[in-house]
Amino acid sequence: MKKLFLFTFILITLSCKNKDKEHMVAVAETEQTIETPFVWEGANLYFLLTDRFNNADPSNDINFDRTKETAKLRGFKGGDIKGVTQKIKEGYFTDLGINAIWMTPIVEQIHGGTNEGTGVTYGFHGYWTKDWTAIDPNFGTKADLHELVKEAHAKGIRIVLDAVINHTGPVTDKDPVWPGEWVRTDKQCSYDNYENTVSCTLVANLPDIRTESNDNVDLPPQLVEKWKAEGRYEQEVKELDAFFERTGHPRAPRFYIMKWLTDYITEFGVDGYRVDTVKHVEEYVWTEFKVECDFAFAEYKKNNLEQVLDDNNFYLLGEVYNYGVSTGQEFDFGDRKVNYFDPPSFQSLINFEFKYNSKDKGYEDLFTHYNAILHDELKGFGTVNYLSSHDDGQPFDAQRKKPFETANKLLLSPGTSQVYYGDESSRSLVVPGTEGDATLRSMMNWDSIAKRKRTKEVLSHWKKLGQFRAKHPAIGAGTHQMITEQPYYFYRSYQNGNFKDLVVVGLDLEKGKKVIDVSEVFEERVMLRDAYSGETATVENGKIILDTDFEVVLLERK
Repeated sequence: MKKLFLFTFILITLSCKNKDKEHMVAVAETEQTIETPFVWEGANLYFLLTDRFNNADPSNDINFDRTKETAKLRGFKGGDIKGVTQKIKEGYFTDLGINAIWMTPIVEQIHGGTNEGTGVTYGFHGYWTKDWTAIDPNFGTKADLHELVKEAHAKGIRIVLDAVINHTGPVTDKDPVWPGEWVRTDKQCSYDNYENTVSCTLVANLPDIRTESNDNVDLPPQLVEKWKAEGRYEQEVKELDAFFERTGHPRAPRFYIMKWLTDYITEFGVDGYRVDTVKHVEEYVWTEFKVECDFAFAEYKKNNLEQVLDDNNFYLLGEVYNYGVSTGQEFDFGDRKVNYFDPPSFQSLINFEFKYNSKDKGYEDLFTHYNAILHDELKGFGTVNYLSSHDDGQPFDAQRKKPFETANKLLLSPGTSQVYYGDESSRSLVVPGTEGDATLRSMMNWDSIAKRKRTKEVLSHWKKLGQFRAKHPAIGAGTHQMITEQPYYFYRSYQNGNFKDLVVVGLDLEKGKKVIDVSEVFEERVMLRDAYSGETATVENGKIILDTDFEVVLLERK
C-alpha cells in the first residue's frame, strides 16, 4: 500500500508539474501577445525644425512679404507641416524607430525681420511669436495640422509641439512692441542669480512676458486689430471669457497664453509640449500650465474616444538650459535651487550634460551612470538625452566622423533619446558662411540619403537600433546590467503590469562567430533573434551561437 501510494503521489506530482508547464507556456504565449506599451521615459523622440525638414507645398513658401535678402540660413526655406506628414505617410519615421516627433513652434511669427550680424533674420525657427492663436502660413494650416496628428497617431507616433510663454517676438517695423503691462523691455538678463535670470529679457529686443503679474490686462491692441481684420475677434473673446470663467484665473498675461497654447491640445489632440526657456519663468507658472494641459488633454480624450492612443498623461518636457541629470531633480541658480519636477510640472527635462558624459565615458560607464540616476534620484521621472540640437554650438560630433558611436550611445542609453533631424544621415553641422546657431540648421539632406552609399550605411545602422529601441521599452526605461566586459554584452529588463521585456545587446564585437552567454536572461531551448543581422539561434546550455558579419548584436525573444 505504501509503495502504491508513493507511486500514485509521484504520478500526481508529475501530472501537476506537466500542467504547470502547460500553464507556463500559456502564460508565455499570452505575454507575447500583450501589446508593447508606449513609455515616454524610453521613447525615441525625433526633433526637427519645421522649416528645414521637408518642403511638400512650395505655394506657402512666401508670406507677409518676407522677401528681404537674409544672412545665410537665416530666412524661411520652405519646410512645412505637410512635409512632415509626407514623411510619416512614407514610413520614414517608422523605419527609423521613431515613436514621437517634436516640432519647433508652428504659431504665427513676426512679419518683419531683424538685423543680426551680417544680415536680416526672419522667424523661421518659430520662437518669435506674433500670434499664439494662429498657425504661420509658411508652416501650413489648421487642416494640415489635423492631418499630421491623424497620420502620426495611425502609426503610433506621438506629436509634441513647442510652447513659448517667456517672450514675444522681437520688435520690427512690422511688429510693434506689446503694451507695458504685458512685457518688459528695460532689463536684460545677466544670469548671475535667480532674479537676473527670470525677471529680464533674454537678449536685447526680445520683449519678456510679465509672467509674474496677476494684474488683469486687456488684449494687446495689435491683436485686437488683427483679429477684427481676420473676422474672428468676437469668437476669440468669447473663448477667452469662457476660459477665465471656468478657471477663475485673473486676466494676467501668462493665463492668456496658456489658454492659447492648450487650444492646440483640445482641437488637434497633440500629445505633449516641449517647453522653451523654462528657467526664465517663475517655476509656479509651469505647475499652473500643467493643470491646464491636463484638463485640455482630458477634454480631448473625452470628446474623441476613437482617437485615444492609450492612458498616458499629457507629456511636458522642459528645457532648463544647462540642467544635467547628475544634479538630480534640482537646478542651481547660484543663490537658489529650484526643483522643476516637484510640485508637479514636468515629466522630463532635457539633459544638457549627456554629450559631455558621452565624450568622457565608455559604453558601460555611460549606461551604468544613467541607470543609477534614473532609478534613484530621478525615479518616477525621465530625462531626454541628445548629442546635437538646434542651439548647442558644441555638438558631440560636429564633423559627423562618429555616426555609429553616436547612434550606439544615444539610442542605447537609459532615458529618452532625442534624435536631431539629420543625426541619422550625417547632415552637416558645419556650414561655411553661417553665423552662430544657423550652422546647425541646414535643410535636411534628402539627396545624400538617396544617392550616397556612406549615408545609406549610416542610416541603416540608425534604423536597426531605433526600431529595436521602439520595440523594447527595456532599452530606455528598463534596468541595465552588464553580462561580460570582454566581449561587451549587457541586458536590460523592464516590467509594466503584465508586460515584461528582456533584451541582450552586444557592442564592439568581433565579426564572425559569437558565443553568447544568455543564462542570466533567457531559459533553455528558447529561440532568440538577433534584430541586427536577422539571424536566429536556440539557447543551449545557457548560450547561443551566432555567426554574423556585424559588430553589434541585438537579441530578443523570437
